[in-house]
Amino acid sequence: MAADLGCYNIADLRERARRRLPLGIWEYAERGVEDECGMARNRAAFDALTFRPRVLRRVDKIDTATQILGGPAAFPLAVAPTGAAGLLWYRGDLALARAAAKANVPFTISSASTMDLEDIAEAGGRLWFQLYLWENRSLSLAVVDRAAALGCEALFVTLDMPVPPNREYIQRSGFGTPFTLNARNTLDVLTHPRWLAGVMGRYLLTGGIPTQANLPDRLRAKVTKGAPPGALFKQDDLDWDDVKQLRDRWPGKLVLKGILHPEDAERALALGADGVVVSNHGGRSLDCSIASLEALPAIRDAVGGRMSILLDSGIRRGSDIVKAIAGGADAVLAGRAPLYGLGAFGEAGVSRAIELLRAETARTMAMLGTRTIEEVKSALRS
Repeated sequence: MAADLGCYNIADLRERARRRLPLGIWEYAERGVEDECGMARNRAAFDALTFRPRVLRRVDKIDTATQILGGPAAFPLAVAPTGAAGLLWYRGDLALARAAAKANVPFTISSASTMDLEDIAEAGGRLWFQLYLWENRSLSLAVVDRAAALGCEALFVTLDMPVPPNREYIQRSGFGTPFTLNARNTLDVLTHPRWLAGVMGRYLLTGGIPTQANLPDRLRAKVTKGAPPGALFKQDDLDWDDVKQLRDRWPGKLVLKGILHPEDAERALALGADGVVVSNHGGRSLDCSIASLEALPAIRDAVGGRMSILLDSGIRRGSDIVKAIAGGADAVLAGRAPLYGLGAFGEAGVSRAIELLRAETARTMAMLGTRTIEEVKSALRS
């Protein structure tokens, strides 16, 4: 069991991370877009959903174990892809992957990682790979092939970011890509010496400023530099033919991430996708988007039982996981919750975040009179 670290819920980890990180790094990981209505809507949807518990159901033995995309997991959670992990903690992607492997939950490698796929894969455990397509499509296909060669079980293609989102706080702070120095963020970094020494200082001593690590060497740019031609993420010209090409190339499970409309889920199924992630990108893409949890029932009705349905955006408690399962999801992806643990304590913090969510899931199941994930599905879905 993970050490408690003086943190007893995800909010505690969030506060410890906020205090340790420079404001610009914190905002990049924490905030949404524009007026942040999408983020608020995600949480409001979870908060509004309540249960009517049953009693006298013999809940002395709770089993949270389940299957996600055909493989085992300790409970219905996987760690979501988060490209900023390496800025929150030195080699943060590896810390996330190690904690996930120890907890027996899948980890999703981000194509925007600052570590090579091969280095992250050393963590072991169940690995998935998330793809943004680069302007040079051949680069994207090459990294897909690398992920397959490493044994990544599933390819997650993120579709809900066709154009760059409007993150106004990044324009103010300079903590974007490329990172630009100004008086505000220079003072910000200097007043957070633990982060400066423990993260950026270690990078400078062991190889230099982080880069977008999964590009070829000639196209890798430091986070302080703009991406060279061909190395920009470019998704405004994607269509279903691109999905078909990836389906034909990828040997494992194919999952489309960012699905909110049932007709898109049906089209994904028809093209041979194995699953969808019902997601509004954590409120980080379109601010006026429907909440993921609100979109879930229609997608369950359209494709439930015929493909895997995962959900992300807004997971902060184990009870949120149970609500997602009751609403039709097979499992959830958690992004910010593990990042809070990472930003506060590194790998130990990620382990604590996962353990908190697992324990809360088990407790919620017991309080509701359900003993297994299958009982949650059969007893609570309506």
